[in-house]
Amino acid sequence: MPDRKPALHLFRNPTFRTLWVAALASNFGGLVQSVGAAWMMTTLTDSQHMVALVQGSVTLPIMIFSLLAGVFADNYDRRRVMLIAQGFMLAVSILLSFMAWEGWLTPWLLLSFTFLIGCGTALHNPSWQATMGDIVPRDDLPSAVALNSMGFNLMRCVGPAIGGAIVALLGAAAAFAVNATSYIAIIWALLIWRPKPQPRSLPREPFTSAFMAGLRYVAMSPNLIRVIFRGFLFGLSAVAILALLPVVVRDLLEGRALVYGIMLGGFGVGAVGGAFITSTLRAKFENETVARGAFVAFAASAAVQGLSTHYIPSAIALLVAGAGWVVALSMFNVTVQLSTPRWVVGRALALYQTGVFGGMAAGSWIWGAVSDGFGVGAALLGTAVVLVLGALVGLKMPLPGFGMLNLDPLNQFKEPPLRLDLTQRSGPINIMVEYIIRQGDVPEFLSVMALRRRIRIRDGAQHWTLMRDLEHPDRWSESYHVPTWVEYIRHNQRRTQADLDAYQRLLALHQGPAAPRVTRMIERQTVPRVDDTPLKPEPELPDPGQQTA
Repeated sequence: MPDRKPALHLFRNPTFRTLWVAALASNFGGLVQSVGAAWMMTTLTDSQHMVALVQGSVTLPIMIFSLLAGVFADNYDRRRVMLIAQGFMLAVSILLSFMAWEGWLTPWLLLSFTFLIGCGTALHNPSWQATMGDIVPRDDLPSAVALNSMGFNLMRCVGPAIGGAIVALLGAAAAFAVNATSYIAIIWALLIWRPKPQPRSLPREPFTSAFMAGLRYVAMSPNLIRVIFRGFLFGLSAVAILALLPVVVRDLLEGRALVYGIMLGGFGVGAVGGAFITSTLRAKFENETVARGAFVAFAASAAVQGLSTHYIPSAIALLVAGAGWVVALSMFNVTVQLSTPRWVVGRALALYQTGVFGGMAAGSWIWGAVSDGFGVGAALLGTAVVLVLGALVGLKMPLPGFGMLNLDPLNQFKEPPLRLDLTQRSGPINIMVEYIIRQGDVPEFLSVMALRRRIRIRDGAQHWTLMRDLEHPDRWSESYHVPTWVEYIRHNQRRTQADLDAYQRLLALHQGPAAPRVTRMIERQTVPRVDDTPLKPEPELPDPGQQTA
């Protein structure tokens, strides 16, 4: 569904406005720190591979730990999770600044610190992204994502240039200190924010169960698989421009830290422009058309970067790349949020980030190695080829449109009255649903049941089966298990408005006098274990001369 209201109307929301401004300060510090780290690596080593790994060391932990962070985002207080993440990054940044000031940093030690900062980012991001859906209405999510992206890239316009100036005048330690100071703003904003508590009718989902539920939901959601795969391809190839930009400035443009900061600022200017035009593009074109255009624009920019030896064409190419970066990533992000119900949105966003940042981490390593072996120009031209292939993948795996599914809770399930005294942990529970289906309706019934199976498993069902009565072929039974009674309730509460269509189609096919019969049973072990079987005395042998019955 395209945006109708201008994105800036969200600044009337005081909570969104406060957090947005605080994030602005934090993003500024992060960009100054990234310039300091990237340029410091060029002074610590001549290896282009090591320079590219600075970008990879930040993105790798996001790939590794995002799903764990997504579990925290869906099951714990998101505000508290973000405060812990920000406090951790503040402590790491202070220590990094001190080590740089004392001159104790080595290439691997610098990568270790940037990796730890990436760990904090991995913990923070799913909660931050999921919080947008708590602060603004669902229809405003695309605008909120675009404004967050715009805020980051506004800082990218000035942050890298200022960071380059700080590094040139005061050294990398000062850049790291600026980053440490910037965390204070967002920590303060989170401390004064008092979100409305969300009532819980069920106990918190166990960590392992929640982890697997996130994987299962995404695995059974074709739309999410498409978005994550396309995000991975984009991250794998597009990261080369940012990862190799210090080498481009040093070797192709023969510039210094200030030039690197200015060029990175040009990328930010393009990104801000991309944030402003994203909603217009979404209103005029399909999502896949917009995403494909972003891939091609980034490919053109990478090719120019690889061939140019002058500031002007390189700067223009970076403007285009910045716009393509924001358009593609904001499109992927919004698609994930609008394709996922609220109970699992943190984990879905985390898996999306795992795909994108995993691609970035792999791309930083791959393109750095290519640059070491064949030169930075060849690496960027290879990037352009992969980006074009990523655009062509969209012909087979197009992005879904916004508003295709209503993922609001269905809220039709009522816990049945039970005559057995169960606790929430009682189980396993077996569910059977019986249908009466005419022979002529069997093909359509099987088609709907295939969809029903995916919905059941996606929401937590195990051992799903469909059975047909041999003596009465019009009788069909759907059977599945859940571990406990509370998981059965949770399973039914996860049903969305979009899932109602499959159930209504089944009701139309069912020929019984009443609704399909649902039987709920708890499994019980009827055969005692060997250890529990009482020993029986051996029978006496009969006397040979005695009569036996």
